Amino acid sequence: MVPTEGRPDLTARTLLRRAVRRQSGRLSAGTALIVVWHLSETMVPVLIGLTIDRAVATGDSEALLIRGLALIALFSVLSYAYRFGSRLGFRAVQRETHLLRLEIAGHALAPRGVRTTLLPGETLSLATSDAESVGFALRSLTFTLSSAASLIVSGWILLRIDLTLGLVVILGVPLVLVLIQALSPLIARRAGAQQAAAARATGIASDLVRGLRVLKGIGAEDVAAQRYRRVSRDAQHAGIRSAESYAAMTAVTDLLSGLFLAVVALLAGRAALDGEISIGELVMVVGLTQFIAEPIRGLGDLSAQLAQAHGSARRIADYLASPALVSTGEHQLPEPGRPAAVTVELGDLAFHSAPGEILGIAIDDPGTAAALLTSLAHGSPGVRLDGVGLDQLTPQSRRHQLAVVPHHVDLFEGTVRSNVDPSARLDDSALAAVLGASAADDVLALDPAGLDAGVSPDGAALSGGQRQRLALARALASAAPWLVLHDPTTAVDAVTEHRIAAGLRDLRHQRDGAHTTWIVSSSPALLAAADRVLLIGSGRVIASGSHHELVDHPDYQELVLR
Repeated sequence: MVPTEGRPDLTARTLLRRAVRRQSGRLSAGTALIVVWHLSETMVPVLIGLTIDRAVATGDSEALLIRGLALIALFSVLSYAYRFGSRLGFRAVQRETHLLRLEIAGHALAPRGVRTTLLPGETLSLATSDAESVGFALRSLTFTLSSAASLIVSGWILLRIDLTLGLVVILGVPLVLVLIQALSPLIARRAGAQQAAAARATGIASDLVRGLRVLKGIGAEDVAAQRYRRVSRDAQHAGIRSAESYAAMTAVTDLLSGLFLAVVALLAGRAALDGEISIGELVMVVGLTQFIAEPIRGLGDLSAQLAQAHGSARRIADYLASPALVSTGEHQLPEPGRPAAVTVELGDLAFHSAPGEILGIAIDDPGTAAALLTSLAHGSPGVRLDGVGLDQLTPQSRRHQLAVVPHHVDLFEGTVRSNVDPSARLDDSALAAVLGASAADDVLALDPAGLDAGVSPDGAALSGGQRQRLALARALASAAPWLVLHDPTTAVDAVTEHRIAAGLRDLRHQRDGAHTTWIVSSSPALLAAADRVLLIGSGRVIASGSHHELVDHPDYQELVLR
């Protein structure tokens, strides 16, 4: 899986054409075998009719034996052609679906991020149901070509039997298909709406499940349930409307194909009564008209299937075309890994941070704090390292230099070790150091498995404080020269908070040498451990000094010491 950047040139049509091109080998072989299968199906009533006319009616035992063996051989070809053709077609479907999933996942994991409004559940829907819909469009294409081939051969055979019957089939089948296609635009709209509504419901559901602990904490379960119920009901109604349109097409297809086949059978019966065709030829005509009902139905469903695949392809293409979240350049810091002087100029907010200091940042407005963290994480040109804007640095240089840890972090299914040190680059002593500095060793003490203790998806089985300590341990394990922490201790008790404050200073600024650490927080314990504290109000710095120097400032008292 290779992380990708945005693909603004990608559209639904180019994505579908690319899918056909990428699987052309398997599709060609699979289609050839499926065509053989369909043509063999076409020849079954023909061979039975010939057997009646040339063996049963004449009483020729030898001819009957030969045609019986021919029928056995035909069914053998029919069976194996379908078996191996379907296997190749299904392999093409699975391969293309897998490639699309990798591409979606790679885009989501791109180093520069993805600027999108989709919820995680909606992105998951792209990689599952939408990718499968595009993949199965390839299978529809295979059966469409084989159905068309069988209809052409059936029409030619009927022309050889009787000119009128052949013309009825050749002219009637396209007319039936044109009438069926009248419902295609409606199906396309409703299928697209249904898939979009289902994706929204999936996104809301995953979002609510992730925030279930918070919802329970603030007593918002009823509001969340109502929200999901409303979105789920919209998805239900969209699904019903989509099913109604499919049902309408199926009904119209069955009605028109039934009427058409009845007309053909009637004409054939009258021709047989008039002696224009033999009994065997009547069997051929009736058998062929029964058989072509399936290709007509398949061709009738094709437009609906392609409409659904086109809608899925459009959503995937829109996502893959979404621009990068983070601005980057080509500048490489001369010595990546060493702390750099940082200058911030974001509107009225301007300050300087010396290399190797612990800087506490107390901000009165959560929106200003979020904007500062976003500017750091997204590479704002207003933030410069040794005079170089973050937006001018290469992704590798920024990753080597800076780690921004938001207040809400994700834990992954696995173990404590895999969450704290996902790259497995630290030995046990180094892991013990970061676990002690973050007070996460208390979490290990609760499980005899220690570092190999299991962690459920998103740390659902852990308390808020345990999750915060493991996330802080992971941040410290990165050993980033410049580490920015946002409210890392809001869910721990005061004693643990003081221990973490001392551990941060000890690990990053005494034991391991000089690092730059910014702590965006209103915690007195963390701010007291900082070398310098900035008090930011109304989007600008209103005071600067140590925690002890600022305790007499009224705004600082209101924000930090209340």
